[in-house]
Amino acid sequence: MQHFASDNYAGICPEALQALIEANVGHAPAYGDDEWTSRVSDRLRELFATDCDVYFAFNGTAANSLALAALCQSYHSVICHEVAHVETDECGGPEFFSNGSKLLTAGGDNGKLTPESVLEVIERRNDIHYPKPKVVTLTQSTEVGTVYRPDEVAAIADMAHRHGLNVHMDGARFSNAVASLGVAPADITWRAGVQVLCFGGTKMGLPVGEAIVFFDRDLSEDFARRCKQAGQLASKMRFLSAPWLGILDNDTWVRHARNANAMARRLADGLAKIPGTALMFPVESNSVFVNLTPAMIEGLRQRGWRFYTFIGAGGARFMCAWDTTEESVDALLADLRALASS
Repeated sequence: MQHFASDNYAGICPEALQALIEANVGHAPAYGDDEWTSRVSDRLRELFATDCDVYFAFNGTAANSLALAALCQSYHSVICHEVAHVETDECGGPEFFSNGSKLLTAGGDNGKLTPESVLEVIERRNDIHYPKPKVVTLTQSTEVGTVYRPDEVAAIADMAHRHGLNVHMDGARFSNAVASLGVAPADITWRAGVQVLCFGGTKMGLPVGEAIVFFDRDLSEDFARRCKQAGQLASKMRFLSAPWLGILDNDTWVRHARNANAMARRLADGLAKIPGTALMFPVESNSVFVNLTPAMIEGLRQRGWRFYTFIGAGGARFMCAWDTTEESVDALLADLRALASS
């Protein structure tokens, strides 16, 4: 039974697994000095069409927290959306790893910041008693499944840079945003003013691992030591990096993301025909937020379905993964239709 609680429920995609198996041969240098890590780093530079520094971490919380810590001092602050993952679901990780940099939240429709909401936080206070804004972080795709267009990213980045702020992107589901927009990865990152991207691998079908990509290489000074200190330097790094080769080749990562997005769209289209349901946000990536009746929620859980009701802005969240099938979506919809008519 495929579940919809999280795209983390899905297993390793076959392409990543094959690359992992192929790397499991003989001895290789440790701590990232292996050929697989070097090849993946070069492939990412090709993908983004620019020279950049690449590092790997075990999970998204570490990637985001360490990247943000590299962009500001303890007396600085980070501007994020009020439902951003760094604010709601990382257990204070960004504050911890930055030795106290405060997260300052801003509003915005559909989970997205705007230049105006960012400026309001920047100008809120500038006295010495208040943590000075130093970073804007964007979640792409957002915590409610919407995506930032290139012009939206550029407008926010321009506002940030004009006020001396760095721009970070939490790309746990970056692949889904690229697949949704049909743009080059560079167009919604460094070309639009993003300086650091945490490129999510786990949700794309990797066994584990995220890439931290510094487009502004001056900001990555001593970042390798930061990773080591935080316990994020893999000794057998080839097993963290090699699976990336499997998903980067032949645009496999985008193909899998397109499937996840398509399954979310199929689910949303089906929900629109069921009485007692109401979509909460535009379905632009691989997540569907919907208001259901309490009876529907309880009925689905009694039938064994797993999904979250505490993520983002409430309601029920159904997340599609790289391997979600039409049959799984249709089975969920069938149970919802039965519950709606009972």
